[in-house]
Amino acid sequence: MEPKRILAAVDHTLLAQTATWDEIRQLCDEGVEYGCASVCIPPSYVRQAADYLGDRLPVCTVIGFPNGYATTMVKVFETKEAIANGAEEIDMVVNLGWVKDGLWDKLLEEIQAVKRACGERVLKVIVEACLLTQEEKIQLCHVVSDSGADYIKTSTGFSTGGATREDVALFRAQVAPRVRVKAAGGIATLEDAQDFLELGADRLGTSRIVRLVKGQQAQGY
Repeated sequence: MEPKRILAAVDHTLLAQTATWDEIRQLCDEGVEYGCASVCIPPSYVRQAADYLGDRLPVCTVIGFPNGYATTMVKVFETKEAIANGAEEIDMVVNLGWVKDGLWDKLLEEIQAVKRACGERVLKVIVEACLLTQEEKIQLCHVVSDSGADYIKTSTGFSTGGATREDVALFRAQVAPRVRVKAAGGIATLEDAQDFLELGADRLGTSRIVRLVKGQQAQGY
């Protein structure tokens, strides 16, 4: 697979707690130069990044990140503020405690509330697959499919594991055809990226692919 095809699916990501504006600006420049799908950055930098990028590249940000246990009202507020600041894509973390309690209706209602706040903008739902049983993963595929969200996303990259080939294949098989799949976290090589795309991922959340294409050593998300 051509690197250009891989890069076009990449949400070029920097979500480190210590991220500075200089680093975010470099991320934006790289995202434009290498034809990425978006830059995925902390909410506090959305306005600066959106102003800096203009219409050159969409800005994505995270909601309820990384633990997912903020209240629904807080997640909705975060989403509205991010959009007002210029975010075009939203990646929200589900309430994993509700998953473990089997509160599927509450999870559905929360995702729907965030999707209403997004309007026509893209909503990706992070389910943190490394913490889930097979049954929970399948049930969340159905919840996300029913919610109106645009994507199911494997991982935050801040927990015990990232995307796996098995999870990407499972999600693609279990979500509704209109729902897309984002593999994120631990995508360490171009071979990883190609495999995830061939298994049915539509987006890749990673900080490494651009650096690998540039011939640099790649570490991190």
